[in-house]
Amino acid sequence: MDDMYGSDVLAAGWRERGAKKVRDIAAERDLVVEVADDGYCGAVTRVQGGNVELEDYNGRKRVFPLGGGFMIDGEPVRLMPPGPVKQATRRTASGSFAVADQRARVALPSRILVEGKHDAELVEKVWGADLRVEGVVVEFLQGLDRLDELLAVEPPSAERRYGVLVDHLVAGSKETRIADAILRGPHGQHLKIVGHPFIDVWQCVKPQTLGIRSWPEIPRGTDWKTGICQAFGWPHESQGDTGRAWQFILSKVTTYRDLEPALLGRVEELIDFVTEPTA
Repeated sequence: MDDMYGSDVLAAGWRERGAKKVRDIAAERDLVVEVADDGYCGAVTRVQGGNVELEDYNGRKRVFPLGGGFMIDGEPVRLMPPGPVKQATRRTASGSFAVADQRARVALPSRILVEGKHDAELVEKVWGADLRVEGVVVEFLQGLDRLDELLAVEPPSAERRYGVLVDHLVAGSKETRIADAILRGPHGQHLKIVGHPFIDVWQCVKPQTLGIRSWPEIPRGTDWKTGICQAFGWPHESQGDTGRAWQFILSKVTTYRDLEPALLGRVEELIDFVTEPTA
């Protein structure tokens, strides 16, 4: 008869047998982890004196002792001081782990829609790697007032959902009135419209990313982008001038930490919405 318990009840290692192995991960800057005890999620900002400081999407910081008690993608890990432990996995600009040797994926029927080209370029720069893994396409509308036209031609459904990112989505704004009317219409069930409070997506780039204290105040009646270029002493006579100004601003963005939390959370919401499996 086979002995299902093994022949040596005093053999070493019985406690560990079958236990899940916990990986050691270097607490490198911008690594995003979750605290197992309370679900707090943040990116590493510094390691000092046996502790690690984490910053969440809202800019709130907390300090924890290095070691166990952390999770990455649902898996338990031990955070170790950076340096001795080699970080095996590269991270994307959004803070996610990069997927090695990922083959191209057929695009999902669902889409993320943004208002303009600059919005699309910013989303691509920070979340592009993640979106390609998921098979999500980002399209720009050339203005929110064209959303109704797109919905009429290609209506959304349970299998084709649209997540829409809107500039200046604040109480009383034109954008808010348009969004509310569309959500009350026949296509609202399969739409998610979210937005940031800034006049233009340029302002979603943190001022310190550009080495300035704050974005300039532009008087009413002045085209906002033209006014920004004037305030900075940049050429501003043509559309090409504002395009080159945006490319300079975009070049300063390297990770999600260069962007305002008001944008970060909204883009993550839209990615979750369009990638959620259909029932």
